Amino acid sequence: MSFPTVRMRRLRRREPLRRLARETRLSRDDLVLPLFVVEGSGVRQPVASMPGVERLSVDLVGEECKRVADLGIPAVILFGIPAAKDARGSGADDPNGVVQRAVAAVRRAAPELCVITDVCLCEYTDHGHCGLLEGEDVANDPSLERLAAAALSHARAGADVVAPSDMMDGRVAAIRRALDDAGFAHVPILAYAAKYASAFYGPFREAAESAPAFGDRRGYQMDPPNRREALREMELDLAEGADVLMVKPALPYLDVLAEARRRFDVPLAAYHVSGEYAMLMAAAANGWLDGPRAMMETLVAIKRAGADFILTYAAREIAARLAP
Repeated sequence: MSFPTVRMRRLRRREPLRRLARETRLSRDDLVLPLFVVEGSGVRQPVASMPGVERLSVDLVGEECKRVADLGIPAVILFGIPAAKDARGSGADDPNGVVQRAVAAVRRAAPELCVITDVCLCEYTDHGHCGLLEGEDVANDPSLERLAAAALSHARAGADVVAPSDMMDGRVAAIRRALDDAGFAHVPILAYAAKYASAFYGPFREAAESAPAFGDRRGYQMDPPNRREALREMELDLAEGADVLMVKPALPYLDVLAEARRRFDVPLAAYHVSGEYAMLMAAAANGWLDGPRAMMETLVAIKRAGADFILTYAAREIAARLAP
């Protein structure tokens, strides 16, 4: 059948018709808000390259998460910036560390929220790399013990989910063993399974004070031209005990996300990262595009590609625009 019998515009004429025919729906349940936590009291530091994003001290994180929960957002992911750093990233598994105390604060203020914690060493090391160093090389196997210790400390603090983002080989298995052996077999692992060595992380590194002191992370994060390798990374993480897989960044890797959706019958996350967020906010500030509409369109595209949920700095603004 062809024109004029088939007229595709018929279901586009009015908003109620468009809503009825809509294939992909974004909801508040699809959103996870990243939060940066720092030491101190009463600290609220705007991140210059990420309008609307602030670094919060532990005492303010609980209050912020109460507001997040009131918006209907189901989860936050916490990133910690300690007062002191060293070569081993000692603050990463400190039971009195900034993330560990933040988890407890969120638990008290908003017990209905799902609390995810980022597990990595880059925010805690004085060299800014995601693992321990041997010379100027990031040593994979010695780093696994430190990552597992960090994840275990988060679970003991009350985290619902631990999310290793370091891209060391074998880290999911090491964390799974540590959690299970300590009685935390119920804690899921959200693996940053396909994390690319991307140019879109710049604003995050400002916010988290985690830029490498030398070199870069291309020796352990994925090479952007590779797709088959990403799928192999996902297969390996699942085999090691991952419960959820993530693709990061989101927009430049929608093809990877879509292929993962076809191949794996597990929950998939995508991280709409700092640079992706900052680009839209900068364009909107200059009047080059409709910011809220462009942000919504972007997140719908990520959902349409296959993400079950999306980590995004725009979660609060988007949740306020979505129907309950």
